[in-house]
Amino acid sequence: MSAPPSVALNNGLQMPLLGLGTYKLRGPEEVLAAVDAALAAGYRAFDSAAVYRNEADLGRALKQLLPKYGLTRKDVFITSKLGPKDQGEKAMEGALHSLSQLDLNYIDLYLIHWPGTQGLPVADHRNPGNRAQSWATLEELHGQGKLKALGVSNYTPAHMRELMSSCRVPPAVLQVEFHPRLCQAELRSVCDESGVCFQAYSSLGKGELLSDPLILEVAERYKRTPAQVLLRWAVQQGIPVLPKSSNPERIEENSRIFDFELSRTDMERLSSLDCGQKFCWDPSQVA
Repeated sequence: MSAPPSVALNNGLQMPLLGLGTYKLRGPEEVLAAVDAALAAGYRAFDSAAVYRNEADLGRALKQLLPKYGLTRKDVFITSKLGPKDQGEKAMEGALHSLSQLDLNYIDLYLIHWPGTQGLPVADHRNPGNRAQSWATLEELHGQGKLKALGVSNYTPAHMRELMSSCRVPPAVLQVEFHPRLCQAELRSVCDESGVCFQAYSSLGKGELLSDPLILEVAERYKRTPAQVLLRWAVQQGIPVLPKSSNPERIEENSRIFDFELSRTDMERLSSLDCGQKFCWDPSQVA
């Protein structure tokens, strides 16, 4: 099988355009089955987080399954994230715990999951200091080779500009909610200016977009599923996606997004659905 399509990060690493999101995958059996299906379908990237509480199961599944597919550690791209409870002075402990749970010598991409701190009000003036402390800690681990690339998730344009003005190691990735109803023009512009890869999560709008009349109409015309159309709309713009599923058929189906192309008109029609609708967390009030 040829290498999956990828995007070059600002530090030279190649990150696959398609990864398996593992949010809500729980327990060794479910994780193993999902990873097995994903590897069989050609996925080479896997996205976890401390708060998903499945890092250990993902690490075990990969160790067990990579040999089955003739793959080694260097053939897969693993992302995990620092939990909000570890923001600030506990960042070192949190990051090392992720490495330990995954049972890896290094993590390809490690993100600050949320701009706020668990236990603090969103407007608390300590949040910026905690973010800065977390980033400095991740830079230290990056220097040791334990975290190959650093990034953030759920940051607003203001959070991004704050980080870019003070960091020594620039973020390689910003991972946020992105779909036709939330096109994130300002955030994408900030990322473009700064050489940061903009990565999508919740591409299907928590399933809500699968019944949108326009998306259904486009899917019918291309003889594709609504999910494939939504994922193709993102990757056709060079934006990596992380569809999540525990269903082997869906996992395989979601991988078939590189063998067709949406017309320019259909791309524009889908983008015209943008109305700023968020289906997930809203970080806009975090100080």
